[in-house]
Amino acid sequence: MEDLTVTPTPFAFADLHAGMQKYIDGDLLAGVSSAVLRGRELVDVHCAGWGDRENRVPLRTDHIFRAFSSTKLITSCAALLLHEEGRIDLDEPVQRFLPQLADRRVLRPGATSLDDSEPARSPITLRHLLTHSAGLSYGIFDPGTPMFRGYNERRVRHPETTLAEMMDALAPLPLSFHPGTGWEYSVATDVVSRLVEVLGGEPFDRFIERRILGPLGMNDTAFVVPEHKRDRFVAYYAGADLMDPMKPGLTRTDDAPYRGAYLKPWPMLSGGGGLVSTLHDQVALIRSLLPGGPTLLKPATIEMAMRNHLPEGQCIDFLGRGQIPGKAYGLIGAVTLKPSSIDPPDSTDEVQWGGIAGTHWWISPRRNLAGLVMAQRQMAFWHPFAFDLKRRVYRAVG
Repeated sequence: MEDLTVTPTPFAFADLHAGMQKYIDGDLLAGVSSAVLRGRELVDVHCAGWGDRENRVPLRTDHIFRAFSSTKLITSCAALLLHEEGRIDLDEPVQRFLPQLADRRVLRPGATSLDDSEPARSPITLRHLLTHSAGLSYGIFDPGTPMFRGYNERRVRHPETTLAEMMDALAPLPLSFHPGTGWEYSVATDVVSRLVEVLGGEPFDRFIERRILGPLGMNDTAFVVPEHKRDRFVAYYAGADLMDPMKPGLTRTDDAPYRGAYLKPWPMLSGGGGLVSTLHDQVALIRSLLPGGPTLLKPATIEMAMRNHLPEGQCIDFLGRGQIPGKAYGLIGAVTLKPSSIDPPDSTDEVQWGGIAGTHWWISPRRNLAGLVMAQRQMAFWHPFAFDLKRRVYRAVG
């Protein structure tokens, strides 16, 4: 288990801790934990609120969280390990290993059916998958559209669908845009986890255990919470209003996203969002990507992964929300090209991502600073609380 000993520094984090407590007292979060690294040294670790509010269990650093899309960092690192070994080039067509992605078709603008498509102008590459620029979709954020219906009717993301079966389900579905010409958050990272299986020659869970989780001592990161660890599995909550993230009120919803999630093995080993993890384990992962000690990937690979890999002028564009100016995407997460009004002012070049339940990580190479926030509330990805706490961290280290 990762050592969470804090190195004494002149930095004061009382404002950060008060900010965390504010969201708990305001009935917006049941609990939230955080860790701050200056270089590879931990300079603050803090837990506030409850791991289980109804049973009055205080949140601890060893509590287990639903990582959701924080899983993507591990999957991207797994693919980059294989890239370092020469198994695949970033710009190599992945159809060589995943034949279901050959002969892609693309929806025409304004298409009202999946048949209204044209041949893709170029094949999908690993770079496209890692940057969500392949033209794949999620079947979550665009209800009522042909793509939404297609993904759900074919059970692309169903927990009983294996990664191999997911590829078969994707085979006849068109892309949203020509590879490399747009950005859409998608099942691309789940496709990467299947690519890891094919290239690595073993199931995805075994590969990441052998190459990442085991070597880093991430003993609580897995697809299932075993019975003897259930007392450390935090409760999960929904906010009072899906469209108003700052409206007070929490309702316990442990069965989300589906009954039995994380409590037993499921066929889908989702590299896009299927893991659980702890603050201990996430510190180990983030520390392994920081200079000044042993790293999971080669330093040159880490530097490359943290750069923007989208074309000039392209930014993140969430369906239903629109473009997010100043935010592009690297090989492991979003890259801040220009801080917005809610970002820390000095966060240019920061790399970050997180999960829909409020787990969030960031690394600032420019500031030699990294941080983690762990919460469990539905629809809490890039929630105002995460940006607020991050601004407090930046202010604390000056």
